[in-house]
Amino acid sequence: MNGEQLLRIGYLDVFCGLSGDMFLGALVDAGVNLDALTDELRKLPLEGWSLRAEEVHKSGLRGTKVHVEAAHAPHGHHHGRHHHHGKSADEVIAIVRGGSLRPELVERAVAVVELIAQAEAQAHGVAREQVHFHELGGIDTVMDVCGAVIGLDLLGIERLYCSPLPVSHGYVDTAHGRLPVPPPAVANLLQGVPTYPLDIEGETVTPTGAGLAVALAEFSERPLMTILATGVGAGTKDFPVPNLVRLFIGENDGPDTHGRMVLLEANLDDMSGEFFGYAMEKLFAAGAVDVWATPIYMKKNRPAMMLSALAPQDRAEAVADAILMHTTSFGVRRQSVGRTCLEREHVTAQTPYGPIRVKLGKRDGQLLTAAPEYEDCAAAADRAGVPLKDVYAAAMAARGAE
Repeated sequence: MNGEQLLRIGYLDVFCGLSGDMFLGALVDAGVNLDALTDELRKLPLEGWSLRAEEVHKSGLRGTKVHVEAAHAPHGHHHGRHHHHGKSADEVIAIVRGGSLRPELVERAVAVVELIAQAEAQAHGVAREQVHFHELGGIDTVMDVCGAVIGLDLLGIERLYCSPLPVSHGYVDTAHGRLPVPPPAVANLLQGVPTYPLDIEGETVTPTGAGLAVALAEFSERPLMTILATGVGAGTKDFPVPNLVRLFIGENDGPDTHGRMVLLEANLDDMSGEFFGYAMEKLFAAGAVDVWATPIYMKKNRPAMMLSALAPQDRAEAVADAILMHTTSFGVRRQSVGRTCLEREHVTAQTPYGPIRVKLGKRDGQLLTAAPEYEDCAAAADRAGVPLKDVYAAAMAARGAE
C-alpha cells in the first residue's frame, strides 16, 4: 500500500439477525477483554450488574454469548415477556452522560439511544419523552449500547461496515403486547437501509441491534480488507439457521477502496455553457471526487445538461450547497451508491523527457492498470517540443521496465 497508513475496519456479517447482546458477543469473541470492557462500563453511574461470557453452540456452530446480569432481575432478551416499567430515554441518556467515559464515546452512545427512542416514539404514536426501555429497567440498553461503542474502541476499529439486514416474519411478544415482525420500531429504523427477506418465524433483528447498526455502521457490500480476526456473537433463541452474527476485523488503505458514496445531480436547461467549468471547479473544491456533465433533453424537447457529482457521505451537503450556489438549479437529487476502487499507488517513471508520475491500480497485490499523470506528461511535452502521446508512451514503457 506504498507505506500509507492502514485503516482498521470492521464488517458485520448479519446472516440471521442482530441484537445488542449478539453485538457484544462478537466483540468479545473478536478479542475484547471482558475485564477491560467491564472496567470501562464501571465508569457509568450504575451498580448491581455484572458481565458474563460463555461459549454456546447454534446449529452446530460456536459463538460467544454475553450476559448482562443484574441483581434481582432475570436477564431477558429485547422485547422479553417481563413488564418492568423501565427507564425513559432521557434517564438512559443521563446515565450515559453521567459517567466518566471519554466524550467521543458518550456522544456515539447517546446517538444510538436517541435513534432508538425516536423510532419507538414514532411506532407507538407518543412523544419521544414518553419512551421507556423495558429490558432490565433499562440496564440492558445501557450495557449493550455503551458496551458496543467501547468494544469497537478497544479493538481500534476506525470504520464499521454492515451487510444488508435480514427481515424475518411472524409475531413477537413484547411489553406492548403481541407485535408483528419486524416490530414497528425496527421497521422505522430500517427505513433507507438495505434489507432482504429471511424465511424465519420470529424476531431476528431487535431495536437495539438495528439501532447499533444504523447509527454506527455504513451499509455496503463486504469491503476490500486484509482480515486480522473474526468474532462470532450468539443470540438467545434457536432458529433453523445459526442465530449468530460475524464481525470481521481487518485493514485496508482507507475509505476510498470501497464504501458508500452519494451521487448528486441537477438538470440545467437555462445555464450558459461558460459557467459549467467554473461550477465544476467549485464542486471539486467542496469535496466531490468526480464531476461530469451529460447532454440530455428535457420537456418540450429542450436541450439541456445534467450535472453530476460523486461525493463521500461526509461531503455530500457541502457539494449540494455548491451546486445550488454556483448553478441555476432550484434543487439537487441525491442517492446513495456503492463504489469499488482499486488500491492506488504512485511511482515515478524516469523517461528521456524527465520524471513522470504514474498512478497504479492494483487488486490483491496484482497490477490491473496504470496511468501516467496528465499534468506531468503535458509539461514534459511542452518542454521537449514533442507530441503528448510520445511522452505518455515513454512513461508507460519506463514503468514497465522497472
